[in-house]
Amino acid sequence: MKIIILAAGIGSRLGNPFPKPLTKLKNNKSIMQMMTENISSLYSLDLVNLVVGFKKNLIMESFPNLTYIYNQYFDQTNTAKSLLKAIKKNKDQSILWMNGDIVFDKNILLKLKEYIDKDISFVAVNTSKVAEEEVKYTLKNNYINELSKTVENGLGEAVGINFISSKYIDSFIKRLEECDDNDYFERALEVAIEKDDFKIKPVDISEFNCIEIDFEEDLKNANNLI
Repeated sequence: MKIIILAAGIGSRLGNPFPKPLTKLKNNKSIMQMMTENISSLYSLDLVNLVVGFKKNLIMESFPNLTYIYNQYFDQTNTAKSLLKAIKKNKDQSILWMNGDIVFDKNILLKLKEYIDKDISFVAVNTSKVAEEEVKYTLKNNYINELSKTVENGLGEAVGINFISSKYIDSFIKRLEECDDNDYFERALEVAIEKDDFKIKPVDISEFNCIEIDFEEDLKNANNLI
């Protein structure tokens, strides 16, 4: 397995002059430091590939021991293309990937490990809220059916932590290649579910703290949970 962290974006909504993953929390640790510490509680950081773009040197200097993949088109593409670059470097392996702006309880990874060990593809979800601007999902036969920000009557939010079995990788690469530059990776998952019969479980992590930092309010909420 490889673990991919997507951290190439500009993060303009938060308004920092530096990459969002370097945002400091009230415990004086950055979002990325919290993420890597959580990952290292269960896995070797040698498994991590960090996709960078905007002011990449700041992240690379802060975490010199990680492995990096550079999306030179970070200002023209979205997460589908960043994920594509990383997966192409790691063909034939299962992939755990996450957005690089999530503050989460490390116990989430412990729960998800049960599915990873069984090679069950999943999207981690929060069923306790369904905000309009977040990625939402619906189910069909207990598997993910729709997955996007425009989903109506969503059952919850996708939190940005996902896993794809190695048996799906070739098809997933094809679907990511078909995505437009401005597409999120969820678009590739939706098409793969529809056309390639991907079976992707929703794993409810609502019992744990998990916040994606897009706005100042998100940062404030995350700090209240630390």
